[in-house]
Amino acid sequence: MKDMKARILDPKTPPFERLKLTMAYLRSEKGCSWDRQQTHLSLLPYLIEETYELAEAIESENSEQIKEELGDFLCQAIFHAQIASDNGQFEIEDSINVIVEKLIRRHPHIFKEEKDLEPHEVRNQWEQIKKGDKAKTNKSSLSGLPKEMPALLRAFRIGEKAAGMGFDWENAQNVLEKIDEEISEVRAELGKNSSERLSEEIGDLLFAVASLARKADVNPELALRQSLNKFQVRFEKMEKEVVKQKKELYNLSPYELDRLWEDSKK
Repeated sequence: MKDMKARILDPKTPPFERLKLTMAYLRSEKGCSWDRQQTHLSLLPYLIEETYELAEAIESENSEQIKEELGDFLCQAIFHAQIASDNGQFEIEDSINVIVEKLIRRHPHIFKEEKDLEPHEVRNQWEQIKKGDKAKTNKSSLSGLPKEMPALLRAFRIGEKAAGMGFDWENAQNVLEKIDEEISEVRAELGKNSSERLSEEIGDLLFAVASLARKADVNPELALRQSLNKFQVRFEKMEKEVVKQKKELYNLSPYELDRLWEDSKK
């Protein structure tokens, strides 16, 4: 253990080895009681939190933040691998070998028959090979997407997977026509007293919008997050202006609110 601690504290120890040793030491009897107590399940909230923090850093395009958050994310992976190792299940190197073999198998245009493919052809090929892998276990082409995923992102990925199997719109214009159709159906349900039917039609509309984003090579989750951030910034400007005027936002007329909103966009 003394040798392990010395290697951890030695900055010359290779970074990946240093991280592995640190986690192993923290989980040991001489380590930390909290770290020893953790399980795959207890760590799940932290894994999800670190994933979102990394996503936020990537959206900020700040390389220093990305570097830090990527380290936190990697720490979670090593933590789970150490728990598995302590339980005699597998080592992190086993996980690495699995993904390397998967990458080689699903990139035959690189590692088998070298040929140039367009990005959408690569994506479709990936899904087709993945479907072949799942056929051995009788799983659907759409399996593997966690139901806990944000719904908009899940809609995007379901569309990608279906497209990889040849079930897709020809172009974005076709999806726009579908969106027009879905809007008409939503409009028809608005005049009725059926929240269940209205919910279903709005869901169909949102799914169609996710398909439009995919056909336009836009990530709908990122696009919506950017739009929400923009809305929040503008709304906060409105609130500050109303405070300056010593008024209450909810007491303003629709005309005044509209004028404030337009000013916030400048």
